[in-house]
Amino acid sequence: MSTAALPSHTQFSGHETFPLRQLWLRKAYVAYSRAAGPQKNLVATRDIFAPETGIRDFGVGKNMVAAIRHWALACDVLQEDKGVLSPGAVGHALLSSRGLDPYFEKPATPWLIHWLLAGRAERSTTWWWVFNRVSTQVFDTDSVADALYAAVADHTRVSRVTLKRDVEVCMRCYLPRRDGREADDAAEPLLADLGLVSELHAGSFQFRRGAQASLPDGIFAYALLEYWEAKEKATGSQQATLSFESIAHEYGAPGRVFKLDERSVGERLTNLEELTQGQLAWSDTAGVRQISRKLRETPAKLRQTVLRQAYGK
Repeated sequence: MSTAALPSHTQFSGHETFPLRQLWLRKAYVAYSRAAGPQKNLVATRDIFAPETGIRDFGVGKNMVAAIRHWALACDVLQEDKGVLSPGAVGHALLSSRGLDPYFEKPATPWLIHWLLAGRAERSTTWWWVFNRVSTQVFDTDSVADALYAAVADHTRVSRVTLKRDVEVCMRCYLPRRDGREADDAAEPLLADLGLVSELHAGSFQFRRGAQASLPDGIFAYALLEYWEAKEKATGSQQATLSFESIAHEYGAPGRVFKLDERSVGERLTNLEELTQGQLAWSDTAGVRQISRKLRETPAKLRQTVLRQAYGK
């Protein structure tokens, strides 16, 4: 299998086997903001996520400190360049003083985070693989790890054990906690309420495909615009239209990542013209189903517009 069937950049592990918890992203952003001060200065990674600092500020062990850093970077809450941190675009949009969801209470937020992990996938290759390349309704961790290892072994130094552990953590991100050792809701995985995955028995899982009623059209549109831009970057050419089949079925497309059925993809595409005030328009003529793009603002600006609409802004 060629690397074209994977994201352009691959990364495995980093989460220290801890699934993403409810309040970790907020905690990371608040810690950054406190260290940066009113002037929003750049902050060295060691100032926040050094073990001695993180253990004190986050109230967790050093491995969890590393996990919080990983998830903050994977979800674009923070960005890191040569050991220096700054707010990520998503972190600023959600968690700044005028953020869209500073306490992660809105149903749009878990869907957005899922897209970042399984669609954008800059630090979460296994999430991308599970939600794009696993084509069966029922699957198990061993078969997924085997297939992923076969895809990456020739060009990435990663062990099958690491990949299986990554798949297990991925699944735990989408399932409620079972051990009952921590009653605090903040210990629950952030993505568990999406209901995208159910566990049949130990190590065996099932996707839940369908309309995904809690997924806002604005998050679907945001994902579509990112997918469109990534597709243009990969091909080196602009595309004025995208086909229904591409949006519903291609690797990395919203239809696959959100596990939408074809009817639901079609319904959401018909809503885009009103949502974007005509900048995206659906057509179904002579059997050719596609979205066309007539932008009055930059793609980045339109992404921010539809993101705000997902939160009722």
